[in-house]
Amino acid sequence: MIAIRLAEIMSALSHALDLTEGQPQGHCIRVCRIGMTIGARMGLSEKALEELYYTLLLKDLGCSSNAARICELYLADDLRFKRDFKLVGSSLSQVLGFVISHTGLQAGLAERFRSVLNILRNGGAIAQEMIETRCQRGAEIARMMRFSENVAQGILDLDEHFDGGGRPQGLKGQDISIFARIALAAQVIDVFFMSAGPEAATAELRDRRGAWFDPDVVDAFLSVADRLFWDDLASPDLETRILALEPGKTLRLADEDYLDDIAAAFAQVIDAKSPYTSGHSDRVALFTDLIAEEMGYDLSARRRIKRAALLHDIGKLGVSNSILDKPGRLEGEEWEAMKRHASYSEEILSRIGAFADLARIAGAHHERLDGKGYPRGITGEAICAETRIISTADVFDALTADRPYRAAMPVEKAFAILHEGAGQAHDPACIEALERAIRRADLAGAKQAA
Repeated sequence: MIAIRLAEIMSALSHALDLTEGQPQGHCIRVCRIGMTIGARMGLSEKALEELYYTLLLKDLGCSSNAARICELYLADDLRFKRDFKLVGSSLSQVLGFVISHTGLQAGLAERFRSVLNILRNGGAIAQEMIETRCQRGAEIARMMRFSENVAQGILDLDEHFDGGGRPQGLKGQDISIFARIALAAQVIDVFFMSAGPEAATAELRDRRGAWFDPDVVDAFLSVADRLFWDDLASPDLETRILALEPGKTLRLADEDYLDDIAAAFAQVIDAKSPYTSGHSDRVALFTDLIAEEMGYDLSARRRIKRAALLHDIGKLGVSNSILDKPGRLEGEEWEAMKRHASYSEEILSRIGAFADLARIAGAHHERLDGKGYPRGITGEAICAETRIISTADVFDALTADRPYRAAMPVEKAFAILHEGAGQAHDPACIEALERAIRRADLAGAKQAA
């Protein structure tokens, strides 16, 4: 058993969720501070406050699942789209203005016209589809991470409105989870606070009282939102304060299986970002384990490397799908934005004590033996054995899976490409180990059949 601080893990992972929502760093942390203040003021029990705490940190667990759809429908950068959409009210004029100002700005006029027309005709169905996908997926992942049904329900109901005008179920009033009622208000408060200050946040809260927001939630917040509160919300040590705010404030004993569950669940968040990466993290973890087993690693070491493989692309949550799913070659700033995902991965994982040793391993998965990789351009022996294994597994899966710019390659061709770069890009021993393992397991035929 391992003593872990669950709040530390979830607060660090919330930074990844901020990335994929296009929000300023620390969004979920600030939302947690706001929501916990409301919950305490409303007199929630200690148990309810604990469940609320994790609902607030993990409210956006399903947010990556609609990123590709946003790019497809609106011909837009999903990160900017999501960031700006949170500032839009529910009036028809505001929604129409947003759609027209954010759809297809880089596309041709005819293409933009068709996209806007489609959205205006089918906007209700489109919104229902995307919110339903986001909320249901988020709730499923919360359950995978062993959180209670109350936490899952709070995430599921996040976009419901107190007057019944929300989605996906159109729930009304007390039928909406109290955690969701608090989280939605806290989310809007932070968005407007960060964009325009305390006065804008409180004005928006009052304007939507009884419509989007539970009046009791609004009144609870307004009763405590003084100057000291806003100063605290902008404090540079807020994350430390949030960790201290964790109900119970105790270390939890977690077995290796639980850490595996956390890594596997968050891999689902990562892979939901793009249709081209569906299942990618799981497959990289499988190929990583096959290589490690072939190279003689014991079960404990294989388990550790597998977690790094599952989380190696967590930084892609901070890359727009307009880049991830682009059918052509990435140029200039697009390529620079793509390369930053490796650094994001290292930064996020380094915040988690239980995963900190995996941060450098995962963050270096695009380094090359010849020094032509990224993000640091390190060479040879500076690239650890675990990273070499994951890097080989990652490229093999990328070659044998469909990508926006090409169809999946046959296994034999993928290995031929890997061998061409052996000793320059990848470790020959890792390539050979994967080849032996796949031949032994006959996975090549299975992958082609799939």
